[in-house]
Amino acid sequence: MKSSAVSYKRHRFPQQIISNAVWLYFRFPLSLRLVEEMLLERGIVVSDETIRRWGRKFGPAYAKQLRRRRPSRQDVWHLDEVVISIAGRKHWLWRAVDQDGYVLDEIVQGRRDTKAAKRLLLRLLKKQGMPPKRIITDKLRSYSAAKRDLMPTVEHRSHKGLNNRAENSHLPLRKRERTMQGFRSPGSLQRFISIFSALRNLFVTPSHKRSALATHIHRIRAIAHWKAVTGAAA
Repeated sequence: MKSSAVSYKRHRFPQQIISNAVWLYFRFPLSLRLVEEMLLERGIVVSDETIRRWGRKFGPAYAKQLRRRRPSRQDVWHLDEVVISIAGRKHWLWRAVDQDGYVLDEIVQGRRDTKAAKRLLLRLLKKQGMPPKRIITDKLRSYSAAKRDLMPTVEHRSHKGLNNRAENSHLPLRKRERTMQGFRSPGSLQRFISIFSALRNLFVTPSHKRSALATHIHRIRAIAHWKAVTGAAA
């Protein structure tokens, strides 16, 4: 099994405790203080501020190493945007998920126009390395304009009723937003979702494996992979 490439030098707590704290915070709708309390119940005395610093330092490193789904030319991209208020100002979180609900990419932007839609599509094309079989969006015209310029041959279906998969993908973040009482800046939101979605992609069972046994096996494998990536299995 692949060993962790994450360094824990100069940290007095072992990697098992650090990775478990980060996992609890980003995987479940828990506040930092609740994670602190859960660790205390296990005899681990650590402050919520320390857990926050662990998340900020180690979260991106973990997310970078988590396995990514291999792209396919048969993929369907579901695109959607949701408004998030930060310090009293509207920002837009643009997200793309595939046919299984796997988050492909997401980006925080201050605009809801063709330029913003193009930026999302360009990031997707760079990350995936190939265009999809089809994209599905709501009726925002910016998607049509951006697709026409960047991938004119790709099929595009624009209908609100077809895009429930992308719209539903916002719900877990909405729960976290309430738990955290909002985000302090666009940058903090972008950092959080990059880690949050990487863990969600790893642990959430694909739609075609929804039996109890398949779900159980998927979670066991996800936990094993998480421990290998973070060094908790060492």
